[in-house]
Amino acid sequence: MPQLNPNPWLFTLLITWLAFTLIYQPKTLSYLQTNNNTYTHKCLNTNSWNWPWT
Repeated sequence: MPQLNPNPWLFTLLITWLAFTLIYQPKTLSYLQTNNNTYTHKCLNTNSWNWPWT
């Protein structure tokens, strides 16, 4: 059963995960977030809606 032999793909899997964790992840995490969550929502209108079909 050749699909149980880890020799062809285990080394490729390990190298890929090392590249993701050591090279790509710090580069992508170093970018600034573009969504600032400093906006506070204040509800000014607290009246209920007057639906025409009710």
